[in-house]
Amino acid sequence: MEKLPDGFKIDFSNITINSKEKQNQKEKAENKTHRRTTKCLELSLEYELRRGFSEQKLWDAMGGVKELKENTSYNFITAGDVDALSYLQLVLRYQKLDYCLFSTWCMGAEDILKFDQWLTDGTIKKLDAYVGEIFPSSYKIEWTMLKDLYTKHDGAGRIAVFRNHSKIFAGYGNNFYFGIQTSANINTNPRTENGCITIGRHIFDFYKEYFDGIDSFVKQK
Repeated sequence: MEKLPDGFKIDFSNITINSKEKQNQKEKAENKTHRRTTKCLELSLEYELRRGFSEQKLWDAMGGVKELKENTSYNFITAGDVDALSYLQLVLRYQKLDYCLFSTWCMGAEDILKFDQWLTDGTIKKLDAYVGEIFPSSYKIEWTMLKDLYTKHDGAGRIAVFRNHSKIFAGYGNNFYFGIQTSANINTNPRTENGCITIGRHIFDFYKEYFDGIDSFVKQK
């Protein structure tokens, strides 16, 4: 290898290195979630249209099935056009619920209003909510709305906060028991997600027994 001549210097001051790390930081900044700063008082038209489209996509995938069969699982994979709450809405097309639990890492304000509607009109009679440990501090407005929901519907159920990243619904009505697993949280998430609806008492009992044993970080007053 040849040596550089004595006194020869290279000036690196004007050289910019576009590292992968810098690119990742830029992408994270661009994709940063904007947290809500005010309470949501009513469902927006955009929300209603998006949810209607999402529910219709699932309904079409079911092929107009007239009833959900006992001990049967219905599996889905979607391309960013179906959110988690739509799976529960699909079940509600077949029956109202005497009881339902949901588990999510986080959720949107308008989704909380949707639960409020269902509790108010009797579509769901009892509702237990299980959220991730980041929810009270990172989603402050939604956390306040969720607490207000259970103040308004006193005795409707409980809220539990714990180290949670599961996305589950489970419940029952007059016609059947069910369990739902999805990869999506209860919010708008335009990504490919999977979901499964299983009909049967066994799947409901499996989830109900587990979540009943959760000791919440935050105690309800």
